[in-house]
Amino acid sequence: MGLELGAGVARLLFYPTLLYTLARERLPLRHRPGFHRIDRTVLLGALPLRARSSRLVQEENVRAVLTLNEDYETRFLCCSAREWEAMGVEQLRLSTVDLTGVPTLENLQKGVEFVLKHQECGNSVYVHCKAGRSRSATMVAAYLIQVHNWSPQEAIEAIAKIRPHILIRHKQVQVLERFHKLVIAGTASQSEQKP
Repeated sequence: MGLELGAGVARLLFYPTLLYTLARERLPLRHRPGFHRIDRTVLLGALPLRARSSRLVQEENVRAVLTLNEDYETRFLCCSAREWEAMGVEQLRLSTVDLTGVPTLENLQKGVEFVLKHQECGNSVYVHCKAGRSRSATMVAAYLIQVHNWSPQEAIEAIAKIRPHILIRHKQVQVLERFHKLVIAGTASQSEQKP
């Protein structure tokens, strides 16, 4: 019941919190850009509204979008998978409940594999949730853990230097710690296999 309650509250608060996010982008003193480039591959940001999507493709070389929103969050405001595809962009949706949700360990692995696949092609990947603060920041932290073999705290601090308003909650840190253990175990088994 707790998860259902959290999902219900997230739906109820979606539009008010989205309006807050959009307003923060426009306030001169408390300006929060819609997205930040984390490295040559990953952009971390808020909902890529339809009006901004072609700019991401043309100016930022975005050829992949990793969506951590539920369907209802993007249905009317963002490009559909078919619209992204028409622009030459692959979309992967790993639905995670807003406000209380934590990406699963399996979804972190899928998301990181998706980003790495596009990194090999020289593409940029736009990783987003509603505000680009929690769900998507958790995913980007997992990517940095995988790529740099960093601890969860190192990955979170690196993101916060670029996008200071991220908010990775305790349960999200816990799943990143489990992801980190898998990365360390995988690194150890790979080095054992080398002659």
